[in-house]
Amino acid sequence: MNPAAAAGRKALVLFSGGQDSTVCLAWALERFAQVETLGFDYGQRHRIELDCRLTVREQIKQQFPQWAARLGDDHVLDLSLLGQISDTALTSERAIELQANGLPNTFVPGRNLLFLGFAATLAYRRGASVLVGGMCETDYSGYPDCRDNTLKALQVALSLGLDTPMTLETPLMFLTKAQTWALSKQLGGDQLNELIAEHTHTCYLGERGVRHAWGHGCGECPACALRAAGHAEWLASTAVQAAVQAVG
Repeated sequence: MNPAAAAGRKALVLFSGGQDSTVCLAWALERFAQVETLGFDYGQRHRIELDCRLTVREQIKQQFPQWAARLGDDHVLDLSLLGQISDTALTSERAIELQANGLPNTFVPGRNLLFLGFAATLAYRRGASVLVGGMCETDYSGYPDCRDNTLKALQVALSLGLDTPMTLETPLMFLTKAQTWALSKQLGGDQLNELIAEHTHTCYLGERGVRHAWGHGCGECPACALRAAGHAEWLASTAVQAAVQAVG
């Protein structure tokens, strides 16, 4: 989509440096006249993602010159207080497991609510009217603050509280991880998918040593398992499509 179709609107992407937020960044760069990025340092045990996100931004500018001019400033907010009041496997060294309420202990209560509240505040100051996040309720760990209804309600609250329309876009909300790989290829071809596999970070344990076909990670935590399964499903569907086309 030509940026003119977005009437010169400016977007702020919640950008962790992971697969989902990188696809969302590419999606936004295709649609909006100017895009800025926002990361959060909340004491996450996989805070290596904060380093990866800068590499991803630089690689996007180098490899996709058509997007480089639209990619604006980056921001990082210190939300260490969230890590201090959380008791989760994402903010402390503990085993990842299911809790009695059925949620994994990687759930950080209120995380997305706080992220989007601060993002809206920054967007207001920066003249952006669109927030873009990689939340998804299809292939996900069951986090209630990733659900579409939660985010629609939050969009209304943010717009009312700021007394200005604040649109919350979640392009991955109803996509499987396989469909997310397909979307990134649609946006930037094999080049973007290779960038995602090589430079983004999703592993909850912060592992960067092993480079799998789908990217770096421990290969066993819930985030790695979802990413690996989605990649395998995407490759299988791509092979089937190629076979059908060959027969046709």
